[in-house]
Amino acid sequence: MSGLAPVFGILAVGVAVADTIPYVRDILGGTTRPHRGTWLVWGILAIVVTLSQLADGASWSVLVAAAQAGLTFGVFALSIRRGEGGCGRVDAVMLAIAAGGIAGWAVAGEPIVATLCIIVADLVAATMMMPKTYRDPGSETLSTFGLASLSGALAVCAVGGVDAGLLLYPAYLCVVNGMIALVIYRRRRLLAGRPTARRVVAAPARA
Repeated sequence: MSGLAPVFGILAVGVAVADTIPYVRDILGGTTRPHRGTWLVWGILAIVVTLSQLADGASWSVLVAAAQAGLTFGVFALSIRRGEGGCGRVDAVMLAIAAGGIAGWAVAGEPIVATLCIIVADLVAATMMMPKTYRDPGSETLSTFGLASLSGALAVCAVGGVDAGLLLYPAYLCVVNGMIALVIYRRRRLLAGRPTARRVVAAPARA
């Protein structure tokens, strides 16, 4: 498996890049409206995770985190004008919790502890977007999160061995993105199956 680690690493990066393309397309098309706070936190975390993975001796698997850093900040830049959320009181609290996770990474002496702090912050960011996603699943791009889950699975294979410190984050990415994709899919199916209320139009009164 270790001999194939570079292949899996390159594939993971390729999928990570590919999952952003439909998302950016849908943002520019006006159908996807990213949550600003979520993508801001995710962008910062991608940089933090890249540094943490390097500190823990990662090689090819770190390419995914590095690629995600650039791509995620690109989405955040688009969300400033074309997204929603990130300014409310609840969002401010969630951002503060996410900042606490980032601070935990900064002071943690062990890379695995730092990674756990990042996962907590990342999960908070994902939670921030869920009310919008549940209410309006059409405001998110399903394929993006499905491909992101696949990228995480490939990154797990890119680790090339059994190392909890290196496996934890890509495994988390696989699971959380898969769950978001499932929520989008199930909510779209549910809303599409609801009968549309008939509009009753009154006949014009005769003179």
